[in-house]
Amino acid sequence: MASAKTNRIIYWVSTGLLCAMMLASATMYFVNYEEVAKVFTSLGHPTHVIYPLAIAKILGVVAILSNRSKLLKEWAYAGFFFDFLLAFGAHMAVADNEWAGAVVAMVLLFVSRYFDSAR
Repeated sequence: MASAKTNRIIYWVSTGLLCAMMLASATMYFVNYEEVAKVFTSLGHPTHVIYPLAIAKILGVVAILSNRSKLLKEWAYAGFFFDFLLAFGAHMAVADNEWAGAVVAMVLLFVSRYFDSAR
């Protein structure tokens, strides 16, 4: 069994990478809206959800990193889970071979969540 220090390191590395991915994604939604809108349209998603989704990603990162409310943190993990699952499904449905990011994010999510309870 890994030590508590090892668990904390794994937690913070996976959580840091997960949060960086979410913040980069949210930033792109604001900064490069036109390109993001093209991708959303090609996946069959409405473009009016881009800004609310970006805000939700930022709030999810805040909830996970602040650790103020266990309930909010769990909701953030759940929200990210569904975001990644639906992104994976959408990319598979249109067969654009762009699903790897969703898989990487899902792995980081599971590792972060598992080691959050183990630390």
